[in-house]
Amino acid sequence: MSTDEATPNPRPEWLPADKEILADGEYDAIVMGTGLKECILSGLLSTQGLKILHIDRNNYYGADCASLNLTNLYDKFQAGEVPEYLGSNRDYNVDLIPKFIMACGNLTKMLLHTKVTRYLDFKSIDGSYVYCGSKILKVPATPNEALSSSLMGLFEKRRFRKFLIYIDQYEADKPETHEGLDLTKMTMRQLYVHFGLVEG
Repeated sequence: MSTDEATPNPRPEWLPADKEILADGEYDAIVMGTGLKECILSGLLSTQGLKILHIDRNNYYGADCASLNLTNLYDKFQAGEVPEYLGSNRDYNVDLIPKFIMACGNLTKMLLHTKVTRYLDFKSIDGSYVYCGSKILKVPATPNEALSSSLMGLFEKRRFRKFLIYIDQYEADKPETHEGLDLTKMTMRQLYVHFGLVEG
């Protein structure tokens, strides 16, 4: 045998006979699972030049936070065969747990830094809803919606409308839009109280 020829890794005694060696060398860290926190950890370690083995027992990424196609969804919940009338697999991506993050928050910056974003799709939220009185109602997000919402009384609607107008016109570099408030020194709760927005 030539000295230049690579010597195969010895088979560990504990490895079952019907299993194959997946790793191709030594690693600085092994990350098990492909949930969001595991992917962030793996990405952060990788950006520091470490060699990472990232594995998952499932045949899809995301762990409990995965977005599944029909086949994976039916397999996970042992629901049998996928009915043909539901159409193509690729037409579906069902979130097991919907994820919401602030667009300008530290988590977004971390996801961009670790390049985890290449495996994610971002979408603006179209609306928020609550279940109240046996009905599903939209949480108002505009001044007009505030006035027409059945979630609040007459006076609450007016206060909330005023709050939404303030948020919409606020610009950090234009003091005339601050109305005497310094949001760098106020908590969000203090701002709610200022506009008369109370729990309940």
